[in-house]
Amino acid sequence: MSMGGLLWIILVGFVAGLIARWLAPGPNNPSGFILTTILGIAGAFLATFVGQAIGHYSPDQGAGFITATIGAVVVLFIWHRLVASGVIKG
Repeated sequence: MSMGGLLWIILVGFVAGLIARWLAPGPNNPSGFILTTILGIAGAFLATFVGQAIGHYSPDQGAGFITATIGAVVVLFIWHRLVASGVIKG
């Protein structure tokens, strides 16, 4: 993986995380550049995994920007549920 590819992943992850935080606001949202980027990247991995599992993507394809954002919203929903149940402290 090239340095440009890694920077692209970070940039897309950050933007997907920002949009997910905007679509699903809450008092316990992870904040800051690093956690927002991790949220977006985790959403992209989730979307890729699910897309490949149902046959939407081939094994060498990854999720697009929109599905990465949807995945980030799902990850954020799980985050909210874990905070609400007291498993993690937000």
